[in-house]
Amino acid sequence: MLTDTHTHLYSEAFDDDRAVMIQRALAKGVSRFFIPAIDASYANAMYALEAAYPDVMYLMMGLHPTSVKENYKEELAFVAKQLEERSFVAIGEIGIDLYWDTSTLAIQQEAFIYQIRLAKKYKLPIVIHCRDAFDAVFEVLEQEKGDDLFGVFHCFTGTLEQANQAIGYNMKLGIGGVVTFKNGKIDQFLNQIDLKHIVLETDAPYLSPVPHRGKRNESGYLSLIANKVSTLYQISEAQVAEITTANAEAIFKI
Repeated sequence: MLTDTHTHLYSEAFDDDRAVMIQRALAKGVSRFFIPAIDASYANAMYALEAAYPDVMYLMMGLHPTSVKENYKEELAFVAKQLEERSFVAIGEIGIDLYWDTSTLAIQQEAFIYQIRLAKKYKLPIVIHCRDAFDAVFEVLEQEKGDDLFGVFHCFTGTLEQANQAIGYNMKLGIGGVVTFKNGKIDQFLNQIDLKHIVLETDAPYLSPVPHRGKRNESGYLSLIANKVSTLYQISEAQVAEITTANAEAIFKI
């Protein structure tokens, strides 16, 4: 039983074959799909996905850092309102992205801190997006650290030192397609990290694992990621699936 802890199944990239693609993933043993939020414009699509597959879809709520724009306060108010009205399994994906726009750093930090505090209020994990922003993210986590701060460092692509730092803030590492890339680097040290700190993800439709790199990703490809992780740790894919699924259950309280 595999768990995809991060997949954007509501994405327009799946509009032509969403149902078939989800069935492919189920057939390959992916039994749970955790769905991160981006902004208010995707909420209805997320809710429709949950309604269509109520037994396997688990929704998060949050404002993605690349959606932190001039109207970010309205977006954060939407997040807060949704949390009041219904349940979610996490606040995500939230964080800081300095790849696309460095000019919004201050409001990205503000939004990140606000949503971390919402997570603490509702006793939920956070799911962190970090791109070109490890120092900025760690600065916020250092400020907010505590027993009530926990979650997943989504799409982890940092160094061994950064991995241990993230784990020190009660974060699991979300490992996806990058682990299969020749230049991904995390494959060089991942097996030095106890598997109890790892969860698996696809980030579909993005970051397809080899041999599909550069093409649309889908949740069924999680088995390729599990295979690579099993090779690195020299254990069976079944063991990888069992341990990482248990880790996900512990984080998301499923």
